[in-house]
Amino acid sequence: MKSWDEIPGPSQLPIISTLHHFLPLGSLHNLSGYNLMDKLYKTYGPIVKIPGMFGAQTYVMLFDTESIANVLRNENFMPKRPGFVSLEHYRKVYKKEKGEIIPEITGLGSDHGEAWKTLRSVVNPILMQPKTIKLYAATIDEIACEMVERMRVSRDDNGMLKSDLGEEMKLWSMESIAVIALGGRLNCLDPNLPEDSPVKKLIHYAHEAFALVDKLDFRPNLWRLYPTKLYKKTMKVLQELEDLNKYFIQEAIKRLNTETKSDNEKGVLEKLLEIDEHIAHLMASDLLFAGADTTSHSVLLILYLLAKNPEKQTKLREEILSGSDKRPYLKACIKEAMRIMPVASGNMRETSKEYNILGYHIPKHKSLLFAHEYTSMMECHYPRPKEYIPERWLADKEDPLYYGNAHPFAYNPFGFGTRSCIGRRIAELEIETLVTRVVQNFDMQWFGEPMKLYHSTLNYVQAPFNFIFKDVRI
Repeated sequence: MKSWDEIPGPSQLPIISTLHHFLPLGSLHNLSGYNLMDKLYKTYGPIVKIPGMFGAQTYVMLFDTESIANVLRNENFMPKRPGFVSLEHYRKVYKKEKGEIIPEITGLGSDHGEAWKTLRSVVNPILMQPKTIKLYAATIDEIACEMVERMRVSRDDNGMLKSDLGEEMKLWSMESIAVIALGGRLNCLDPNLPEDSPVKKLIHYAHEAFALVDKLDFRPNLWRLYPTKLYKKTMKVLQELEDLNKYFIQEAIKRLNTETKSDNEKGVLEKLLEIDEHIAHLMASDLLFAGADTTSHSVLLILYLLAKNPEKQTKLREEILSGSDKRPYLKACIKEAMRIMPVASGNMRETSKEYNILGYHIPKHKSLLFAHEYTSMMECHYPRPKEYIPERWLADKEDPLYYGNAHPFAYNPFGFGTRSCIGRRIAELEIETLVTRVVQNFDMQWFGEPMKLYHSTLNYVQAPFNFIFKDVRI
């Protein structure tokens, strides 16, 4: 085997490490997400080492699906997934320095090892249980119908929305996830909601927290060496978000104490409160933090791809209007959108053992990043990868487009194994419901330049949203 030091990747300079590659005139300047992965893959091959800057850990990016599968399967018992370093720092270090007592369990996004295993074992039977999530189906549909009505009355004579669709989607996604996290409505879609209301602040700080954590964790910053201005701002935002979460959770608990429900009627928050109040607080907070931006931007991309592919949109509408409870083409449309642009660029693991990957020695405690956003767009896995073809998820095995011809680890939008996304069923319910209602009511068109994407902790779509929403004539 070749050594860790021999893994190909961008060259380093003393002190600044690889920063010069990302500066103007550098080979990686202004590249992010898929474009950065494409450059790295074509320059260095299927395994690339990215040295850390200013105290950040070095990581290796993998583009080889069999190697990805090997690591994920071997790290599946109690895997460590690096990621939100600054969030973990806030919960375990910053708060301790302020004199707070830090509990053993701090959250799924910040815990590893036994603490993570304990928390996940408690929440899995509740959040991964289809019958529990189905309790919310009617309310989630009610919210989707309200969202559609907001869009309908917000249009001008040409069918364009007068309001910012991106902001509208944030309201919808926060309202939807709050129903599950808190067991009740926040009324985010109230047209008279004051800008300084706790609800609007919650939406603002949840979005701001993601943006700031991205800058601290994945962009050059000296916060690991001394408290920078950005670090101080991020800690303040995370504190504000935590305080808001506590407020809404306490309000939810007061409301639940006045209600009487049978075991079959109890939702996520009630069931968690019966097990452990601290864990109930943690999960409600994490759902509110992680559940808003993720679904809102996923829906925007799906609507864009349907607007750009009117024949797919028509086919989906026919399935919806048929009245059938089974909607395979709807699921295929969503899967195909997530193949083209998953919510997160990749998945990470910290190795608990040594590996031989593509002839290189990977020691213990090294960070590996699996480039799923790139592998799901490789021609060798998905023919005509840049085209939006939902039919590939429904094709027969004999069809060249059949998704089963791809390596099973080429597409992985919700992660894998014990550390797969805890909110997958929630996200699928919310997205399927809103897409159904929008396509049922509107014929969507797109004009002008293609939708712009921004790659950070999450993959975001950017304004302007040049949609035209015309009423469907049945």
